[in-house]
Amino acid sequence: MNTRYFQVFCFFLISALVIGCKDDVLPKPKSYLSLDYPEPKYKVFDRTCGYSFNYNILGNIIDKGNCNFDIEYPNLKATVYLNYKPVNKNINSLLRDAQKLTYEHVKKADEILEQPFVNRDKKTYGMFYEVGGNAASQSQFYLTDSVKHFLVGSVYFYAKPNYDSVLPASEYVKNDLRVLMESLKWK
Repeated sequence: MNTRYFQVFCFFLISALVIGCKDDVLPKPKSYLSLDYPEPKYKVFDRTCGYSFNYNILGNIIDKGNCNFDIEYPNLKATVYLNYKPVNKNINSLLRDAQKLTYEHVKKADEILEQPFVNRDKKTYGMFYEVGGNAASQSQFYLTDSVKHFLVGSVYFYAKPNYDSVLPASEYVKNDLRVLMESLKWK
């Protein structure tokens, strides 16, 4: 009888090893396209408004009136919204509104990084916000001279917010925003 139990035990042991040694079939994770964008080329944007700046020629500037402009990136399915407001002893209110706009994304954002911006030569001061996670806008900023001019900018994509899928385009536009901020001149 011992031989019979041994044979059954060996059969189950060998069966378990054969069945258990197979690789598990797992579904492949979702993947995203590896996108390459053209090297940016910048051009000066200078209208009759109180400011000028450099912008990537990949974007199309649309005049929204009252010195407000959109920079549309059709290939990236993104728009940079630029809203200008004159400062009339209301700098605190303008700063509060700009910060409120950014922090409305805190519900969906994983993090919001604040990066102060100061250019004493051009009398330009502000903040750049990098919003991480599935927020509607991944980059926002405001710039001011604290006396006459105030400019707010934000980037929105024409897609459901999915941080991983818009990340390459977001990084590309974020670099353009930095160039815009660094080149901005008040008139």
